[in-house]
Amino acid sequence: MTEPKSHDEFFSTLSTLFDKTRTHGSGTVYLVQKRLSYSNSPSSSSTSSPDTLADLTPAQPLPLLIRASTSQSKTKTKLSTIVQPEDIEDFFVKYAEVCRGGMSGLKKRERRKKKGKKAGGEKKG
Repeated sequence: MTEPKSHDEFFSTLSTLFDKTRTHGSGTVYLVQKRLSYSNSPSSSSTSSPDTLADLTPAQPLPLLIRASTSQSKTKTKLSTIVQPEDIEDFFVKYAEVCRGGMSGLKKRERRKKKGKKAGGEKKG
């Protein structure tokens, strides 16, 4: 995984990714949000079995890991940032603005017209 970027770098690179996919006319930007866990050792989680809900709830809120990636055939881009609990509200305001701006170039989905059903449930034939 790539090194986490600062929030400003993340937003500028994310808006660039949205612009690239819009200008190419195709492509996908994947956005992932996960709670960052500091204890990733499998041995500690397998040996201890939590008996109470207090064991599952951390004492303080954990930071979030926000990832964005593209998987176009020629260029693959991955970027991430870590958001501390006290910065979440401000981060998501800016994140929503960038995502909304990136989604402005989306094409409407083409839908097929549904064939009309005959009255009474009769089969065509």
